[in-house]
Amino acid sequence: MRAKAMEFDREAPASSDLVNVDLLPVPAKDRTWDWKAIAALWVGMVVCVPAYMLAAGLVSEGMSWKQAVFTVLLANCIVLIPMLLIGHAGTKHGIPFPVLLRASFGTRGAKVPALLRGLVACGWFGIQTWVGGAAIYAIGNILTGDALVGSALPLLGIDLGQTLCFLAFWALHVWFIAKGTESIRWLELWAAPLLIVMCLALLWWAYQRADGFGPMLSTPSAFAPGGAREGQFLSVFWPSLTAMVGFWATLALNIPDFTRYARSQRDQIIGQSLGLPIPMAMLAFIGVAVTSATVVIFGEAIWDPVKLTARMGGVGVVVALIALILATLTTNLAANVVAPANGFSNLSPQRISFKMGGYITAGLGIAIFPWKLLESTGAYIFTWLIGYSALLGPIAGVMMADYFLIRRTELDRDDLFRHGGQYHYRGGWNPVAFVALILGVLPNLPGFLHAAGFVESVPALFTAIYAYAWFVGLAIAAAVYWIGMKVRSAG
Repeated sequence: MRAKAMEFDREAPASSDLVNVDLLPVPAKDRTWDWKAIAALWVGMVVCVPAYMLAAGLVSEGMSWKQAVFTVLLANCIVLIPMLLIGHAGTKHGIPFPVLLRASFGTRGAKVPALLRGLVACGWFGIQTWVGGAAIYAIGNILTGDALVGSALPLLGIDLGQTLCFLAFWALHVWFIAKGTESIRWLELWAAPLLIVMCLALLWWAYQRADGFGPMLSTPSAFAPGGAREGQFLSVFWPSLTAMVGFWATLALNIPDFTRYARSQRDQIIGQSLGLPIPMAMLAFIGVAVTSATVVIFGEAIWDPVKLTARMGGVGVVVALIALILATLTTNLAANVVAPANGFSNLSPQRISFKMGGYITAGLGIAIFPWKLLESTGAYIFTWLIGYSALLGPIAGVMMADYFLIRRTELDRDDLFRHGGQYHYRGGWNPVAFVALILGVLPNLPGFLHAAGFVESVPALFTAIYAYAWFVGLAIAAAVYWIGMKVRSAG
């Protein structure tokens, strides 16, 4: 059947368990996001506490600031490639991530990777909401002289002030969820220039207070000749690069959720190319430079921007913490609400709309008690979430191989919304896709179990493979899927 590249045939019979108004292709008249809106979306997501602190781990491992910023820049140039490729489908066909998955995983099988992507976003949603609530709590205590501080509540383990601040920030998310995707675009568009100005203002403050930047910008790499880790650069660089790629590997999957609103391929390509790699590198530099200045100003390196703002004093504290709240809100809404909302909607389209999916995400964000999650496991959770790239890479590999190598970017959008069509496969599940996914994950599994602390040691080969987890998983899954689909069609 000839693929339909323009409008979805809304009169064609669709399966009720595959369609609702939020999953339907966006009509051409509603695709209004230009490159500036898409770039603003990315700036709003990029400027957040975790991204600010990314370079911290690289510098602590012995990299110079130039090496750290270059690693962040290169990683985001790499992850930009699947962003643009997978985003192409959203712009051309107007479909969201869960619907695109149906072409490769099957009309029923697509629910599995969509749910996996959504669940990790729910974890991040809870954590980011707690971070924003903590910033509100800090502002409240500064303005009231620690009047919000109290005894820990039973079961919760946090005081009443922390609870109310967390719920207030959570409620702000729910308000935007209720208003829909367009409200998120509006917020990102207006917040992006403000966040850029705030970051530059922070950089200028640090430069002025320290009479120039501090020792970190003058410290040579530990991997240089005569350095403490001479000759070990590549052993640190490759796993660091993989981790930096993994930071946005989640969005590389569900980027069609946003590019479906783009006016053209040109808009999505320019918008993403300007909005992701360069701002990420700039934020990494600001993080290193400001932290370097804190060594001079406060006598210690302060990587956490929330702790830094509490030390700044004066009205700058309130202004900086408000900027942190805004940065956390813009990142959380775009990166950690849209994907799970669409994913949950895809589970039962007739019962779960985008808004209901967003409410489920928000509910899970409370249910996981993110403050306890961080208290009990700390960096382990972040190791788990970043290590998730070992699973996300294979999913991206399957999607790209299917869309570009098998489909040649052409999709029958009617069949994406009904069982029995070309994407139904065997009972709605494409076994080739799941074999490719499993084989893409397996080589990285031993290294992940070791990194996450489940096993004490694994053979050195698996540790080396895990250093390239996202790349290995993507390449294996894409190759297996392409070969499997060719054999299937030949048979």
